[in-house]
Amino acid sequence: MSPSSSNGSFALALLGIAETFRVCAPTLVEAAVGTLTRATCDARLDAWSRRLLREAAIDLHVHDRHVVPPNETFVVMSNHQSLFDIPVLFQALAPMTLRMVAKTELYRIPVFGRTLTIAEFVELDRRDKGKARASLALAQKRLHSGINVWIAPEGTRSPTGRLAPFKGGGFKLARDTGSRILPVTIEGTRRVMAAKAATVRRGQRVDVTVHPPVDASGDREALVAAVRAAIVSALPPELRDDARAP
Repeated sequence: MSPSSSNGSFALALLGIAETFRVCAPTLVEAAVGTLTRATCDARLDAWSRRLLREAAIDLHVHDRHVVPPNETFVVMSNHQSLFDIPVLFQALAPMTLRMVAKTELYRIPVFGRTLTIAEFVELDRRDKGKARASLALAQKRLHSGINVWIAPEGTRSPTGRLAPFKGGGFKLARDTGSRILPVTIEGTRRVMAAKAATVRRGQRVDVTVHPPVDASGDREALVAAVRAAIVSALPPELRDDARAP
């Protein structure tokens, strides 16, 4: 029996970490010998995220996936409730080629950080303006190469589930590349693994709502407000009261 508490299972959290490192080794080896491809990384991310959802017995419901037009690359923006947002979104948007903008602290983890770089994720260090600009330039290259770049405009996980103020980097990325923004609402992952929690609760329902793409040209404040309004629209009423445009 897995060690657990009324708030969830610590063993499941450890299993998630183990699953994550399990896909790192073959990726590093294939990169070293020159056989790694983007398609291989896509398949590995799909299998990894599928296993994590299965182990946590997540009941995933995806709404309006059909609004995403084929053959277009987006800056994907979602709210951020939990570490489980990551595998959930990979499954909800499959078979989209997707990589996330990840905080620089993750790249300091041995093996894992190097794998993120090899798999074409984008490192972001907001404390260093020069590095932050370089991250946006790299994200632009990813978009132009056919990768959908996912960024959480709140910048971190919400401890309450309410939408925090948005940061501007993702909007600048969309405007500079001429990419449309794909707003996505994630609801329920906070019940699987809350922000800062170390345990996982099985059997939770998670809803992902995909909204129509938003053109990134025009007035910046209007753009931020439009994306925010889309994300907020699929949150439950109790999480909407703090969802104001910055």
